[in-house]
Amino acid sequence: MLVLFQGDIAAAAAWGADRKEAAMAFAIESPAFHDGGSIPRRFTCDGDDVSPQLHWNGVPGSAKSLVLIVDDPDAPDPAAPRMTWVHWVLYDLPPTSSGLPESVSAQALPAGTRQGLNDWRREGYGGPCPPVGDHRYFFKLYALDTVLPALEPPTKEHIEGVMKGHVLAQTQLVGRYRRSGR
Repeated sequence: MLVLFQGDIAAAAAWGADRKEAAMAFAIESPAFHDGGSIPRRFTCDGDDVSPQLHWNGVPGSAKSLVLIVDDPDAPDPAAPRMTWVHWVLYDLPPTSSGLPESVSAQALPAGTRQGLNDWRREGYGGPCPPVGDHRYFFKLYALDTVLPALEPPTKEHIEGVMKGHVLAQTQLVGRYRRSGR
């Protein structure tokens, strides 16, 4: 027979709530491509170079903001990668947001969202444009326990440094792209 006292009941209830939150899967997806699948040409430099529609769910209830980083660890050549090319950096997305529309403009980002610099040294989305080979593109979403300060537009490395120790959960979606004839 298990006997719980008042304090034990409160602790058990809190433990159950934590497990329930942890069990809710933090996930990111796109209707444009499945995880590990090919990114349609429309979202690349060979097409309209617009951002794909993204959806997420399972954001931890204690999250204060979200960060989205899209990068390619296979640059310039997947056979001999030498760097990770950054395609998009968004931070301070509200935790109540559930995604981004296709071809989202800076003005249409959720209120409070800030942009960092991609490796073209500009804000905004820059689609896949690999010089050679089949590249992987990681759409990484982080839930943070804080809102980051306004930064003069930060790079991915700067954002990662500032968010260190504040990540509650993370998830990712991977897309692939290979340019015709390359």
